[in-house]
Amino acid sequence: MAHLYAIDVFYTKAGCSLVAINPFHPVQSLYSQELMKEYHTVDRLQELKPHIFTVAEESYRNVQSQIPLVNQSIIVSGESGAGKTWTSRCLMKFYATVAASSDIPEGSITVERIEQRVLDSNPVMEAFGNACTLRNNNSSRFGKYIQLHLNRSQLLTSASVQTFLLEKTRVSYQAPQERNFHIFYQIAKGATLEERREWDLLETAHFCWLPNSEKTLEEDCFDVTRKAMTHLGINSFTQSNAFKILAGLLHLGNIQFYESEDEAQLCDLEDLAKETASRLLRVPGEQLLDTLRIRTITAGRQRQVFRKPCLKAECETRRDCLAKVIYARIFDWLVSVINESICASNSVWNNFIGLLDVYGFESFVENHLEQLCINYANEKLQQHFVGHFLKAQQEEYAEEGLEWSFVSYQDNQTCLDAIEGNPVSIFSLLNEACRLNWTSNAAQFQSRIEIALSKNTCVSRDKFRKEPNFIVSHYAGSVCYRIESMVEKNKDPVPPELVLLLQQSQDALLQKLFPVEETNTKPDENDAKTQAKPALVTVVSKFKGSLEQLMEILHSTTPHYIRCIKPNADCKAALFIKEEVTCRLIFYLFMFSPPPSRAPYSSTLSYKYSLLSISNIFYIVESFLYISSVFQS
Repeated sequence: MAHLYAIDVFYTKAGCSLVAINPFHPVQSLYSQELMKEYHTVDRLQELKPHIFTVAEESYRNVQSQIPLVNQSIIVSGESGAGKTWTSRCLMKFYATVAASSDIPEGSITVERIEQRVLDSNPVMEAFGNACTLRNNNSSRFGKYIQLHLNRSQLLTSASVQTFLLEKTRVSYQAPQERNFHIFYQIAKGATLEERREWDLLETAHFCWLPNSEKTLEEDCFDVTRKAMTHLGINSFTQSNAFKILAGLLHLGNIQFYESEDEAQLCDLEDLAKETASRLLRVPGEQLLDTLRIRTITAGRQRQVFRKPCLKAECETRRDCLAKVIYARIFDWLVSVINESICASNSVWNNFIGLLDVYGFESFVENHLEQLCINYANEKLQQHFVGHFLKAQQEEYAEEGLEWSFVSYQDNQTCLDAIEGNPVSIFSLLNEACRLNWTSNAAQFQSRIEIALSKNTCVSRDKFRKEPNFIVSHYAGSVCYRIESMVEKNKDPVPPELVLLLQQSQDALLQKLFPVEETNTKPDENDAKTQAKPALVTVVSKFKGSLEQLMEILHSTTPHYIRCIKPNADCKAALFIKEEVTCRLIFYLFMFSPPPSRAPYSSTLSYKYSLLSISNIFYIVESFLYISSVFQS
């Protein structure tokens, strides 16, 4: 594979998966319109070299060639920086091109508009949902599943986008050497001089929530985002309104609190950032201060209201919460606008091709609830891949007349049981702590996990760490999670005072994002006991539900897999480290056991590797070297 990489061959097949090695430099000829048409018009795809267009075209042909018709899904996976976002971009461009290459009937302008809008959704979602991290300058901090709807003529008539688990904590916290979402840097650098003067963004260095603004990235192109938003139907006034709110969030992050000597007194703070933030968010300055510094408590049968000054830490938490809830609503609003734009109400479609771009497996020095959810999603997708891989291998063996007996294997169900299983799991314990409103004591929660999951071999803890933690043995390695603040993050509480403040804003977009709830009648006090308490929707419950819906969709489709691989950890061009690539391929493709005997060569010269385990590491390397040599020839 190193030799293939050296001659600019970045794709190879491994069973039912396409392995894509990130070149880390532009190779425009590899994704040209001419090459797309070549893969689309060839009679036998096997005659062409492996490529993401091979997977795209195979999915496209499968939509109508199968009886009954079966929807298709392409699952793009890999660690951060492996090229998932770029691959998804190319797939969407391929389908937009292929849909327009057929005989287009009257009304083709509508079809072309849909195709262009589907493509325009990419830069907008990347601007608001991607960020520069230690591993990747354009890391997706959310998951997305895009359905491309095709009619009987296999023309692209509409599309829809489903997103999940936006990393909204990044708005108020960025790890060292990392950055906030791209859009903040885009408006700070690319807005007009008049806009930056109005939003007080002339000096970007003094914003706490805009670290590493001196970096110049390709993703900082504001004009591309604005143009795409215009094509999606967002007028210039609404765009400016949204950008003004984002500028207000940057100023909100500059509000610094100072502890008062008397706990009964309000925290002191700097007024300048407060004035600008309140002006841009169009909320009264004093009301903004009161909301951030005073907690309202309703207690007793008489429903008496008490106002309690917050300590510095709680003031900062409320400030961060305000920023996160605004940004999350703006992101959800954008997704709804995109769906309205790309899903024509009068469109008629028969089948779809789904593109799944998920965040890769994550393991950092400190891992929190976000990493647990991300790795849980990867566990679910890995189980889906294993099941499909086994089925595909058996069918391939049967087609070539090879003697084949099923080999039992160990999947990752034990790990999934530890995270999501019933009746007891990490998720259920987190939800129980939130439902019963237990005091957030990390040490006690660690004890609950140890006792409840003592029989599950996938759960342990790092005894050498002082802070409470637990370790989950994932398919791609063990990850140690920090328990501190995990229960609070799962609650994701939004103080009602914050919502009330935003409902009273004079800004048109904020009024739309935070509508005033209409209550015609007040509940009778005598019926208070009969009033059912609304069910608590936690972060893990919401994420688990959306992931289960996604898995149902994937199970109902014919899946295709693209595994993106980083040739080196430093994301450098023309650098292929064989040991790192081999390790990643093992994790992604060969987490099976027990080791079987060697599978034979077949008449079609595609090497029939069997189900392998870690003990066969050298045999795996030999298999991949053979596969590479076959595709090179």
